[in-house]
Amino acid sequence: MTPDETLKLLGREADHRDTERALREAGWTPCGAGDWAIALRAPDGRAAARISPFDPTAPYTVALYREAAHTGQVPRLFAHRRLVGGGDLQIMEWLDPVDADEAAEFHRALAAREPAVAELAEVVWRVHERGRRELEWFAPKLDDNPDNIMRNADGRLVAADLFGADGPRLYAAVVDDPNLVATTIPEPERRFMTEIPLTNTGPWPPDVREAMRQALTTADTTNQP
Repeated sequence: MTPDETLKLLGREADHRDTERALREAGWTPCGAGDWAIALRAPDGRAAARISPFDPTAPYTVALYREAAHTGQVPRLFAHRRLVGGGDLQIMEWLDPVDADEAAEFHRALAAREPAVAELAEVVWRVHERGRRELEWFAPKLDDNPDNIMRNADGRLVAADLFGADGPRLYAAVVDDPNLVATTIPEPERRFMTEIPLTNTGPWPPDVREAMRQALTTADTTNQP
Protein backbone atom coordinates (compact mmCIF):
# COMPACT_ATOMS: atom_id res chain seq x y z
CA MET A 1 0.00 0.00 0.00
CA THR A 2 1.42 3.37 -1.03
CA PRO A 3 1.33 6.43 1.25
CA ASP A 4 -1.36 7.97 -0.96
CA GLU A 5 -3.44 4.82 -0.67
CA THR A 6 -2.98 4.92 3.09
CA LEU A 7 -4.23 8.49 3.27
CA LYS A 8 -7.28 7.49 1.24
CA LEU A 9 -8.28 5.22 4.11
CA LEU A 10 -9.04 8.34 6.13
CA GLY A 11 -12.19 10.39 5.90
CA ARG A 12 -11.99 14.15 5.51
CA GLU A 13 -12.91 14.57 9.19
CA ALA A 14 -10.54 11.93 10.58
CA ASP A 15 -9.05 12.56 14.01
CA HIS A 16 -6.29 10.60 15.73
CA ARG A 17 -8.63 7.82 16.85
CA ASP A 18 -10.08 7.38 13.37
CA THR A 19 -6.56 7.34 11.92
CA GLU A 20 -5.23 4.71 14.29
CA ARG A 21 -8.29 2.53 13.75
CA ALA A 22 -8.10 2.77 9.95
CA LEU A 23 -4.40 1.92 9.83
CA ARG A 24 -4.71 -0.98 12.25
CA GLU A 25 -7.58 -2.40 10.23
CA ALA A 26 -5.29 -2.16 7.19
CA GLY A 27 -2.63 -4.26 8.95
CA TRP A 28 -0.42 -1.62 10.56
CA THR A 29 0.83 -2.72 13.98
CA PRO A 30 1.85 -0.79 17.14
CA CYS A 31 5.60 -0.29 17.44
CA GLY A 32 6.09 2.49 19.96
CA ALA A 33 4.69 5.41 21.94
CA GLY A 34 6.06 8.56 23.49
CA ASP A 35 4.65 11.58 25.28
CA TRP A 36 3.08 13.19 22.21
CA ALA A 37 2.42 10.38 19.75
CA ILE A 38 2.11 6.69 19.07
CA ALA A 39 3.76 4.83 16.18
CA LEU A 40 2.49 2.07 13.90
CA ARG A 41 4.52 -0.01 11.47
CA ALA A 42 3.37 -0.74 7.93
CA PRO A 43 2.51 -4.32 7.00
CA ASP A 44 5.61 -4.55 4.78
CA GLY A 45 7.81 -3.13 7.54
CA ARG A 46 9.22 -0.34 5.40
CA ALA A 47 7.30 2.62 6.82
CA ALA A 48 6.13 3.96 10.14
CA ALA A 49 3.18 6.19 10.99
CA ARG A 50 3.45 8.74 13.77
CA ILE A 51 -0.01 9.64 15.08
CA SER A 52 -0.53 12.43 17.59
CA PRO A 53 -3.80 13.67 19.09
CA PHE A 54 -2.31 17.16 19.46
CA ASP A 55 0.96 18.53 18.14
CA PRO A 56 1.14 22.21 17.19
CA THR A 57 4.82 21.95 16.24
CA ALA A 58 4.47 19.00 13.84
CA PRO A 59 4.21 21.22 10.72
CA TYR A 60 7.67 22.58 11.54
CA THR A 61 9.08 19.07 11.86
CA VAL A 62 7.57 18.28 8.47
CA ALA A 63 9.10 21.46 7.06
CA LEU A 64 12.47 20.34 8.38
CA TYR A 65 12.14 16.92 6.76
CA ARG A 66 11.28 18.50 3.43
CA GLU A 67 13.75 21.38 3.46
CA ALA A 68 16.63 19.20 4.69
CA ALA A 69 15.87 16.16 2.53
CA HIS A 70 18.90 16.92 0.35
CA THR A 71 21.23 16.31 3.33
CA GLY A 72 20.16 12.68 3.74
CA GLN A 73 20.22 13.29 7.50
CA VAL A 74 16.49 13.47 8.16
CA PRO A 75 13.89 10.73 7.68
CA ARG A 76 12.30 10.29 4.28
CA LEU A 77 8.80 11.68 4.65
CA PHE A 78 6.25 9.87 2.51
CA ALA A 79 3.07 11.67 3.56
CA HIS A 80 1.74 14.18 6.05
CA ARG A 81 -1.75 15.17 7.11
CA ARG A 82 -3.08 17.40 9.84
CA LEU A 83 -5.92 15.70 11.67
CA VAL A 84 -9.16 17.10 13.02
CA GLY A 85 -8.79 18.51 16.52
CA GLY A 86 -5.13 19.47 16.25
CA GLY A 87 -3.69 16.01 15.65
CA ASP A 88 -1.05 15.02 13.17
CA LEU A 89 -0.13 12.05 10.97
CA GLN A 90 3.31 11.56 9.47
CA ILE A 91 4.24 8.55 7.37
CA MET A 92 7.97 8.11 7.00
CA GLU A 93 10.63 5.51 6.35
CA TRP A 94 11.22 2.85 9.00
CA LEU A 95 14.12 3.71 11.29
CA ASP A 96 16.14 1.62 13.75
CA PRO A 97 17.50 2.79 17.12
CA VAL A 98 21.20 3.54 17.62
CA ASP A 99 23.53 3.40 20.59
CA ALA A 100 23.00 6.25 23.07
CA ASP A 101 26.62 7.39 22.81
CA GLU A 102 26.43 7.55 19.03
CA ALA A 103 23.21 9.53 19.26
CA ALA A 104 24.69 11.92 21.80
CA GLU A 105 27.66 12.55 19.51
CA PHE A 106 25.33 13.41 16.63
CA HIS A 107 23.44 15.85 18.85
CA ARG A 108 26.74 17.41 19.97
CA ALA A 109 27.93 17.81 16.38
CA LEU A 110 24.61 19.36 15.38
CA ALA A 111 24.73 21.87 18.24
CA ALA A 112 28.30 22.78 17.27
CA ARG A 113 27.36 22.95 13.57
CA GLU A 114 30.30 20.74 12.70
CA PRO A 115 31.11 20.28 8.99
CA ALA A 116 29.61 16.78 8.80
CA VAL A 117 26.18 18.15 9.72
CA ALA A 118 26.57 21.81 8.73
CA GLU A 119 23.93 21.75 5.99
CA LEU A 120 21.46 20.02 8.27
CA ALA A 121 22.22 22.46 11.09
CA GLU A 122 21.54 25.43 8.83
CA VAL A 123 18.06 24.14 8.03
CA VAL A 124 17.38 23.06 11.62
CA TRP A 125 18.09 26.49 13.05
CA ARG A 126 16.28 28.28 10.24
CA VAL A 127 13.09 26.30 10.81
CA HIS A 128 13.53 26.50 14.59
CA GLU A 129 13.69 30.28 14.42
CA ARG A 130 10.58 30.31 12.25
CA GLY A 131 8.75 28.22 14.82
CA ARG A 132 9.86 30.44 17.70
CA ARG A 133 8.68 33.48 15.77
CA GLU A 134 5.30 32.10 14.72
CA LEU A 135 4.20 29.83 17.57
CA GLU A 136 3.70 30.99 21.16
CA TRP A 137 4.45 27.59 22.65
CA PHE A 138 7.41 26.49 20.53
CA ALA A 139 10.15 24.99 22.71
CA PRO A 140 13.22 27.26 22.97
CA LYS A 141 15.69 24.37 22.64
CA LEU A 142 16.03 21.36 20.39
CA ASP A 143 14.97 18.01 21.81
CA ASP A 144 18.28 16.24 22.37
CA ASN A 145 16.75 12.94 23.46
CA PRO A 146 19.08 10.18 22.16
CA ASP A 147 16.02 8.35 20.85
CA ASN A 148 15.60 11.10 18.26
CA ILE A 149 18.73 9.99 16.40
CA MET A 150 18.11 6.82 14.43
CA ARG A 151 19.46 4.82 11.51
CA ASN A 152 17.68 4.23 8.21
CA ALA A 153 17.86 1.23 5.92
CA ASP A 154 20.84 2.76 4.09
CA GLY A 155 22.83 2.81 7.32
CA ARG A 156 22.80 6.60 7.66
CA LEU A 157 22.10 8.43 10.92
CA VAL A 158 19.08 10.71 10.74
CA ALA A 159 17.61 13.24 13.14
CA ALA A 160 13.90 13.01 13.91
CA ASP A 161 11.55 14.99 16.19
CA LEU A 162 14.02 17.73 17.04
CA PHE A 163 11.24 20.26 17.59
CA GLY A 164 8.50 20.23 20.18
CA ALA A 165 6.12 22.35 22.15
CA ASP A 166 7.17 23.73 25.52
CA GLY A 167 4.92 21.18 27.19
CA PRO A 168 5.50 22.07 30.87
CA ARG A 169 4.79 25.76 30.22
CA LEU A 170 1.84 25.07 27.93
CA TYR A 171 0.06 22.63 30.22
CA ALA A 172 0.77 24.70 33.31
CA ALA A 173 -0.93 27.59 31.53
CA VAL A 174 -4.00 25.44 30.87
CA VAL A 175 -4.49 25.40 34.64
CA ASP A 176 -3.05 28.77 35.63
CA ASP A 177 -3.96 30.94 32.63
CA PRO A 178 -6.41 29.06 30.40
CA ASN A 179 -7.44 32.31 28.72
CA LEU A 180 -3.92 32.67 27.28
CA VAL A 181 -4.08 29.16 25.83
CA ALA A 182 -7.58 29.72 24.49
CA THR A 183 -6.56 32.92 22.71
CA THR A 184 -3.29 31.63 21.24
CA ILE A 185 -4.44 28.18 20.07
CA PRO A 186 -7.91 28.07 18.47
CA GLU A 187 -10.21 25.42 19.88
CA PRO A 188 -10.31 23.33 16.66
CA GLU A 189 -6.51 23.03 16.88
CA ARG A 190 -6.39 21.85 20.53
CA ARG A 191 -9.55 19.81 20.93
CA PHE A 192 -7.61 16.71 21.97
CA MET A 193 -4.70 18.32 23.79
CA THR A 194 -5.45 16.36 26.98
CA GLU A 195 -5.24 13.05 25.09
CA ILE A 196 -1.52 12.94 24.29
CA PRO A 197 -0.10 9.54 25.40
CA LEU A 198 2.46 10.75 27.99
CA THR A 199 4.05 7.31 27.81
CA ASN A 200 7.44 8.55 29.03
CA THR A 201 6.42 10.93 31.80
CA GLY A 202 3.22 9.22 32.90
CA PRO A 203 -0.43 10.09 32.24
CA TRP A 204 -2.41 12.71 34.11
CA PRO A 205 -4.99 11.41 36.60
CA PRO A 206 -8.54 11.56 35.21
CA ASP A 207 -9.50 14.42 37.53
CA VAL A 208 -6.58 16.54 36.26
CA ARG A 209 -7.57 15.91 32.65
CA GLU A 210 -11.15 16.90 33.42
CA ALA A 211 -10.04 20.05 35.23
CA MET A 212 -7.98 21.11 32.19
CA ARG A 213 -10.90 20.46 29.84
CA GLN A 214 -13.26 22.47 32.03
CA ALA A 215 -10.80 25.35 32.34
CA LEU A 216 -10.46 25.59 28.56
CA THR A 217 -14.20 25.27 28.00
CA THR A 218 -14.82 28.12 30.40
CA ALA A 219 -12.15 30.23 28.69
CA ASP A 220 -13.66 29.54 25.28
CA THR A 221 -17.10 30.58 26.53
CA THR A 222 -15.67 33.77 28.02
CA ASN A 223 -13.93 34.67 24.77
CA GLN A 224 -16.91 34.16 22.49
CA PRO A 225 -17.82 37.36 20.61
